[in-house]
Amino acid sequence: MPNNSAPLAEAPSEPAEARHIHAALTRTSTGNEDLRELEAGLDSLQSDAARKTRIEWSRILLPVAALVVLVLIWQFYVSLGVKRRDLVPGPLDVLGQVGVLWGEGKLQEAVWTSLQRGLVGFLISVAIATPVGLLLAQVAPLRRAFGPLISGLQVLPSVAWVPAAIIWFGLTDATVYFVVFMGAIPSIINGLISGVDQIPPQYRRVGTVLGANRLQMALQIILPAALPGYLGGLKQGWAFSWRSLMAAEIIAVGGTIGFGLGSLLDQGRILSDMTVVMSAILLILGVGILIELLVFAPIEKRLLRSRGLLSGSTR
Repeated sequence: MPNNSAPLAEAPSEPAEARHIHAALTRTSTGNEDLRELEAGLDSLQSDAARKTRIEWSRILLPVAALVVLVLIWQFYVSLGVKRRDLVPGPLDVLGQVGVLWGEGKLQEAVWTSLQRGLVGFLISVAIATPVGLLLAQVAPLRRAFGPLISGLQVLPSVAWVPAAIIWFGLTDATVYFVVFMGAIPSIINGLISGVDQIPPQYRRVGTVLGANRLQMALQIILPAALPGYLGGLKQGWAFSWRSLMAAEIIAVGGTIGFGLGSLLDQGRILSDMTVVMSAILLILGVGILIELLVFAPIEKRLLRSRGLLSGSTR
């Protein structure tokens, strides 16, 4: 009997050991898979970091390379002698004129005057256009009544307001600011209305369910949801205000109006000095690019990132 019972006692122990071994192997393989997934995740993070580093470098190197190419093309065209140097000056001629203007203090005065006017006029335009845009977007009769007029004002060239502004306000800063307002406000209003039109209707329903009144609905739900279109309107409003400012400074000269970039451009025209004209044009272009890169581009990038849209963007 003892000889028969011993094998019976050992028989069930073999499957149990096999199960333990199988479980151990399963845990080991699962652990290896987890380690591989973790390593893959770390490699992905490192590759993303490297890719972001390359993108950040490209943001600097690519514009610089494009600028160098354009300057070389400009210098090559000048060296061909197709036009006289007094009509088409070279890059070094313009750079030398910029140095002269800097030494005389005209460059600093012109840039500061125009930049101050542009920023102040734009901020006041935003303060006026934002509530008006929200009101038109929320109240259908007002939008039907004034929407076509706002769109017409946006299409109307801002320079058309300069003669009227000179008659109304004289050669003062009020003339310049009025032209800036008429250029920026319609664009900001239409941008905000466009952003509001793209809001899903569920947002309004959620606000209604939560008991939001009209003001809360506009400021806490409508405006944040309309930020992409609103930001587009702000960018266009700044572009229009900067153009309007230059037009006003070129035409409205004298009186108590200060010396801005538009005045510098007009001075070069009067003196028939193309180096001054080109210097003013490049300064106007440079200020516009700097505002885009330092103000609007970071805001837009942050907005896209917060909404998960940056990965599909070329920014």
